[in-house]
Amino acid sequence: MTLNQQRTRRALWQSAAAIGLTALVSAGGMNQAWAQAAAWPSKPIKIVVTYPPGGLTDAVGRQFGQYLSGKLGVPVVIENKAGAGAVIGIDAVLKSPADGYTFGLTTTGTVFQNRVLFSKLPYNLDKDLAPVTMFPAGPLVVAINDKIPAKNMAEFISWAKTNNANMGSYAAGSYPHMVADQTNRSQGTKIQTAHYRGEAPMWLDLASGQIQIAVGSFNTFNAVSNKGARAIGVTGMYRSPKLPDVPTLVEQGVTGKLVTLDGALPLFAPTGTPQAILKRVADEAVAWSNTEQAAKMRETFAIPNKPKNLAETRRDFDDAAPVWIKTAVDLGIKLDRLNLQDL
Repeated sequence: MTLNQQRTRRALWQSAAAIGLTALVSAGGMNQAWAQAAAWPSKPIKIVVTYPPGGLTDAVGRQFGQYLSGKLGVPVVIENKAGAGAVIGIDAVLKSPADGYTFGLTTTGTVFQNRVLFSKLPYNLDKDLAPVTMFPAGPLVVAINDKIPAKNMAEFISWAKTNNANMGSYAAGSYPHMVADQTNRSQGTKIQTAHYRGEAPMWLDLASGQIQIAVGSFNTFNAVSNKGARAIGVTGMYRSPKLPDVPTLVEQGVTGKLVTLDGALPLFAPTGTPQAILKRVADEAVAWSNTEQAAKMRETFAIPNKPKNLAETRRDFDDAAPVWIKTAVDLGIKLDRLNLQDL
């Protein structure tokens, strides 16, 4: 055997050994993930809700968490981490181990648009977040203080052009924040945005006259309906089943992609969470949506749709992201400094 042949044979053996080692490491990693998923769950699971108690996100998290606990046989703890436009709560989830014991529940705007609304985030939404399912939120209610002499959006805009108007927002960079900005740009108004940590205090301030207009879920609005607050429109492409006589903003001639979007509540986990666990949780969300408890909740919050499985959620997630992101870019809202004390 020549020297060159010996070198060639040695190189082939080294390559084969390297390939075998890589395959072994890869298989070991997969076996570890499979073992981790097979042993799951063996301790309590936490769902971090990025808003305070009292709103739709919290209600969905608690009811689904209760159902999930019964199915998995371990406690499911709900932890409310509000503030900074949901950045605090999302960051807490994405910094957690990707072991299937920490999930987050937030809104579409905070997942899709925060990458545009903030110049700096403590995480990468494209790389660090794994979607599980999205709970539909249904049409949002647009309501004004009952003392304002307006019966629809056009009349409110006319009133706002000659009066000071503040729109309630349940978080900086949230849907209401963007609606206020779009209205100012398209109508020449100067509506200011008042940011709250959740919906409940926002609606109370609307009813008392501290703010003049607000956008949020039906159930929390309903607590102050005819008690200082009055609905003048709903978002999306269809009327709310709870407010059949209240026209959509689209019907009222309000233009722009923003008012046609259907919001949702994404359930997510840190990237790297075993796929088998993500699929199981998504499947349980679909199963829960078919229960009498979930049907009653959808009736209460006027939500006509149900969550989807993991594969469908990923397709919807990929389809929705560019639309929400482009809306944020087009509107030009920028929360330049991430000040966790103020937002």
